[in-house]
Amino acid sequence: MLRFLTAGESHGKGLLAILDGIPAALMVGEKDINRDLQRRQMGYGRGARMGIECDQAVILSGVRNGKTLGSPIALWVENKDWKNWEQVMGSKSKTEGSQTYGRGIAIPRPGHADLAGGMKFGHRDLRNVLERASARETAARVAAGSVCRKLLAECGITIRSQVIEIGGEKAALPFAKLRTRAYWDGVEKSDFRCGSRAAEQRMKGIIDRARKRGDTVGGVFEIRVWGLPPGLGSYTQWDRKLDGRLAMALMSIPAIKGVEFGMGFEAARIFGSRVHDEIAYRKGRGQNRSTGFYRKTNHAGGLEGGVTNGEELVIRAAMKPISTLLKPKMSVHIHTKKTAPATVERSDVCAVPAAAVVGEGMTALELAGIFLEKFGGDSMSELKRNYTGYLRTLEKY
Repeated sequence: MLRFLTAGESHGKGLLAILDGIPAALMVGEKDINRDLQRRQMGYGRGARMGIECDQAVILSGVRNGKTLGSPIALWVENKDWKNWEQVMGSKSKTEGSQTYGRGIAIPRPGHADLAGGMKFGHRDLRNVLERASARETAARVAAGSVCRKLLAECGITIRSQVIEIGGEKAALPFAKLRTRAYWDGVEKSDFRCGSRAAEQRMKGIIDRARKRGDTVGGVFEIRVWGLPPGLGSYTQWDRKLDGRLAMALMSIPAIKGVEFGMGFEAARIFGSRVHDEIAYRKGRGQNRSTGFYRKTNHAGGLEGGVTNGEELVIRAAMKPISTLLKPKMSVHIHTKKTAPATVERSDVCAVPAAAVVGEGMTALELAGIFLEKFGGDSMSELKRNYTGYLRTLEKY
């Protein structure tokens, strides 16, 4: 079973990810992880902190000579801004009146975990909540997800993401190009992770107007996965359905408020004859689009009954506008109970492109976990042998 945990606060020393269950002999390097961490920091609308942090992962354990050992992998991402926060966020005890109280938080932000978290744990300084509830934690997820992406790639599985909407401005998707390398190279070069230059300009205008107003803006990103075989997940129990597990993984990303697969919510508005994908068959060998069973369309987004069907996996996630506003909404001081403007913390105007990269990481973590549950293997050679055997049984179906 694949397990992972993260630890660390937004302005603490750094972030730690522990990934347990990765087979031995997977080639893993800090360079690959750092590439994904850099992708997470990009995007039009990011705040000042992205100019401070230059995230670099350090592999603390579980890898030797560039290969995993089969033991837990520990990944460390240092917070460069720690030197300015050591007196505030350090673990040593402080007395009242010390510098730590200079950055205490008592006015919660609407839309954030500040108040609910403070009430849950009994914190009287809401910084104890927001430091962990911050989206900064997702850097550790991206680091762990990068390792899982490498595992999936060894088995021919590719994960991509793109932004398809910001502030109501939608990008038209050129479906004929979505499997071309040139299209995704363009997405990677875009400050918006968007494949439409025309949509980019409209999105830029929305973000610029939001920044001038001291406001924030959300959007929608899409994850696409190629190379998944039929049969991952299960219909036999509610908690084994892959769409349920993926939805939970993506909903766990800060500010994500909705997830859909394939046609998604649109399927609720039209008749079943226009929704369900007809099944066809091409005589031949191998489970791919050119031979064997396939769907003429992919409205289901690659999942039926909680199980992959061999088609492209298509997931979309909706991100609300970030809670911290430069022109804050009204709130209540938790000590005096008086009305006051909400706390303003350093934040972004729009982080949808970054959330898309985090979505890739969470998707990779969940898919790697379900892949290992089905095919097992303490080493990569054993995993690949088991997987190859399964693909051969599908050829005979």
